[in-house]
Amino acid sequence: MDTHQPHAISSRFEDSPDYIQSLHRGLDVIRTFDADHSAMTLAEVAERVGLSRPVVRRLLMTLEHLGYVSRDGRWFSLTPRVLDLGFSYLSSLTVAQLALPFMEELSHQIDESCSLAVLEDFDIVYVQRVSVRKVMTITIGVGARLPAYCTSMGRAMVANLADETRDRWVRALRPQERTRFTLTDRNSLQKELDRVRTQGYAYVEQELEEGLCSVAVPVHNRNGETIAALNVGMPFTVGARNRALKVVLPALRTAAQRIEQQLPARPTHTRAVRSP
Repeated sequence: MDTHQPHAISSRFEDSPDYIQSLHRGLDVIRTFDADHSAMTLAEVAERVGLSRPVVRRLLMTLEHLGYVSRDGRWFSLTPRVLDLGFSYLSSLTVAQLALPFMEELSHQIDESCSLAVLEDFDIVYVQRVSVRKVMTITIGVGARLPAYCTSMGRAMVANLADETRDRWVRALRPQERTRFTLTDRNSLQKELDRVRTQGYAYVEQELEEGLCSVAVPVHNRNGETIAALNVGMPFTVGARNRALKVVLPALRTAAQRIEQQLPARPTHTRAVRSP
């Protein structure tokens, strides 16, 4: 199931003289490669990115020249150099660096994996993770992306957006049914986001993947702005919700508060949610 949603870039800016279409297209070509499409022909890239073959050919050749793409006969794939694009961001993300020792302590305390993510358009992007066991069939690591609407970290962050921004985000969302439990109705999702904002945490049960549940809390900077979310994921069993809310949530909140206390007073670099 393809849950990828394009970046919500304002069409007004695309009409401005400052907009560089070739850069936009080149980044789209890079992002079209994923775990299920690690090597593709020119035709396959063109079909997935929605551009003509001549345009995609020039983009791929340029990316190959710059070292971001390699070619083996008809097949194109990304090179490790693409990681440089993410490492520059991660190295400047103060919260990811400061969070690690508190996440390790939390994970050891409750014997569960925990993660830190930021919001990027309709996705969450993992910026730190401490794993004690594999609870998901999806491979999760720093830089991994998951849909925000059906993840606890996504809901913890989206719930705390400004009302107008959140409403616009939900209207532009194209939710898909990941499991039979996934909440896809926009009105129901709005109500759930209201609940998350009021209670200060998000609990998601088998919406992303059956057999998995998670609980998340927002992480704020010194100005009270939500800059990330911290979560604990665990196997879903009878009594999982009770343990998540009675045992895990208090420890999770303590860890988030300790991370917030370590953040510098200056504004912390975060990913902004682009308006659809």
